[in-house]
Amino acid sequence: MTQPTPEVSGPTVWTRFVAIGDSFTEGMCDDDPTFGHDGEFAGWADRLASHLSEIARADGVDFGYANLAVRGRKLADVVGPQLEDALSLSPDLVSIVGGGNDILRPKADLDGLAARLEAAVARIRATGADVLMATPVDPADAPLVKATRGRAAIHTANIWSIARRNGAHVIDQWGLHALRDWRMWSEDRIHMTPEGHRRVALAALEALGHTPAETDWATPLEPAPPIGRREALQANAQWAKEYVGPWVHRRLTGRSSGDQRSAKRPDVAPLDPS
Repeated sequence: MTQPTPEVSGPTVWTRFVAIGDSFTEGMCDDDPTFGHDGEFAGWADRLASHLSEIARADGVDFGYANLAVRGRKLADVVGPQLEDALSLSPDLVSIVGGGNDILRPKADLDGLAARLEAAVARIRATGADVLMATPVDPADAPLVKATRGRAAIHTANIWSIARRNGAHVIDQWGLHALRDWRMWSEDRIHMTPEGHRRVALAALEALGHTPAETDWATPLEPAPPIGRREALQANAQWAKEYVGPWVHRRLTGRSSGDQRSAKRPDVAPLDPS
């Protein structure tokens, strides 16, 4: 008796993508006007949504996208109000990236962060939706922030474990060495340039099982010309004055860069793949 040939399924085609998180997912410092929305930033999630929209269109289905991420938000905000709003939109794919603002604190409860993140991922998966997470970038070469490398490494390990237990996808930013080039980062040294966001979007597309048409996203740039010690010291001093000082002041006064801000794309809506 002839056995039926098993069906070979290709990569998933999603139709309702909702992104939640902090400034990374909001897309800060990706000011590419091709992707901008009313003066707001674009970012890797918007860029990924554009790729997914094109894939859905090629498959003959409609696609919608919402981005609920807000700069400065800690994980409690992401897995709390943002998650509630995301689930109300009936997504079939949710990206959830949070904890970065938490692990900057020396007394961050890494086990507690992992438990809250896993509960959120499990809740999304229980609806039938797929989940996309992202590890932190390795901060080994980052001034000041490199002090958090141990906490970031533990958070990275927890993310991989959560993904394995819950069948989630992960953007491996820790292993994407191209992102350790400072030319991928904006002047504040915290948020990526458009080129950094472009590469993360393509890494995300691959993590979701699709093959990016652009193949250079994981290839590091050619080495940059070295800069002198004096020039480096001057640049570090200017950076500390413009960015570190205000950040510390906000922490001391209990304020956030995202105060009074709301989601830039609060509802699932079509996205022009162009």
